[in-house]
Amino acid sequence: MKIFESFTNLFKKKASTPYDGAGHGKRLGNWYPSSSSINTLLASSLSTLRTRSHDIVRKNPYAANAIDSIVSNCIGTGIKPQSKAKDQDFRRKIQDLWLSWTDEADSAGVVDFYGFQSLVLRSVIECGECFVRLKIDKKNATVPLKLQVLESEHLDSSKDQALPNGNIIRSGIEFDKTGKRVAYYLYKEHPGENSFQLLESVRIPASEILHIFKPLRPGQIRGEPWLSNVLLKLHDLDQYEDAELVRKKTAAMFAGFVTRLDPEDNVFGEGEANGHGAAFAGLEPGTMQFLDPGEDVKFSSPADVGGTYEVFIKQQLRAISVGLGITYEQLTGDLSDVNYSSIRAGLVEFRRKCTSLQHNLIVFQLCRPIWNKWIELAILSDAIKVPDDPTFSLVKWIPQGFAWVDPLKEQNAQMNAVRCGFKSRAEVVSELGYDIEEIDAEIAADNERAKKMNLIFDSQSTKEENDDSEDTQ
Repeated sequence: MKIFESFTNLFKKKASTPYDGAGHGKRLGNWYPSSSSINTLLASSLSTLRTRSHDIVRKNPYAANAIDSIVSNCIGTGIKPQSKAKDQDFRRKIQDLWLSWTDEADSAGVVDFYGFQSLVLRSVIECGECFVRLKIDKKNATVPLKLQVLESEHLDSSKDQALPNGNIIRSGIEFDKTGKRVAYYLYKEHPGENSFQLLESVRIPASEILHIFKPLRPGQIRGEPWLSNVLLKLHDLDQYEDAELVRKKTAAMFAGFVTRLDPEDNVFGEGEANGHGAAFAGLEPGTMQFLDPGEDVKFSSPADVGGTYEVFIKQQLRAISVGLGITYEQLTGDLSDVNYSSIRAGLVEFRRKCTSLQHNLIVFQLCRPIWNKWIELAILSDAIKVPDDPTFSLVKWIPQGFAWVDPLKEQNAQMNAVRCGFKSRAEVVSELGYDIEEIDAEIAADNERAKKMNLIFDSQSTKEENDDSEDTQ
């Protein structure tokens, strides 16, 4: 009877918790996660996460390679604008003006606009966020706009207060009563510079600042470093591999140990010769050493990790690659276990993530505001004349196309999609990272030049062949 009651009570106890994850048994008794908002959590941890992220990227090759992989796939040679204005002459002028301005975009003069995109994304991954200041510079030869990228440390996070006008400052960002950002409090120089002095931060209107970060939760106002959930694993794995390397190195230094029956004899390594005139200290690989009567040599046999080392390392690196949102092969460069199907499936998923980052982060938060400000200043500086066209500011941003494992199969699929009407040529060209108008102009120029020089290629169109045959008749 007691046994039956105990089973009944156990069943009732388990049934009282509707979710296993909400239980408080032995397995979950010490699990008490914080219920604070994402902003409260970041306010207390962001500085530490950021400095550790910087450190691990500097020292760990896997972390550095992961960032390189994401940046090179998301940005590559740049996400470029294609004007969608209806006026063809205006489109040509604005594209030429933009091309001239890209070399002048960076206020530091280190990179062009597309290198600036890579620098911004790299900072966002490593720090969780970065700031871009839009500066008016009348000395610019084309359009008076300069871009200055500022790391996350430039924001004065100590600013947390309510203002008399009803606005509130949270982690260095000022919000109005509706929750709209109205200003940022930024240091003039990086707090980590040797010349940095404890000066008051400067209030910069939000209209001059672009805050680039990847929001993970509603209401989030600061960015979280993308390496946050793998920092500990990267650090521990780095220490483990280093310890294993030192262990191997130390074990390799010991050739053998001499055991003497008489402890009063000269110890090993003093350089004195034995009875046969050979010094023990000069032991080298392959040496045959004669010993005196009563002496014995014991060779060291250091413990080895066995065949589990590679499996363990691979499993840890796979977990790290999942946390970073890339494939194991991209993280390590190890292609030993892949085939065409597996590598393509992994790349398709990864490139879907890249496409999301390109449009939701880089284009929306960085490229579009810069384009709008650039158009405005180009008009005010008389660099361009506004046409009688309400679509003059419309633009399409084209990322660099992805190179596939088997380009012939992909091109055949694109060609069939165009022939069946599932895609337009313009869309296919955009996916390759090019401007359809530039491609058509180049093709027309190539055909005209080939016709003048009487050159015939396999790509010659049927129409041209028919025209040639009619001219012959």
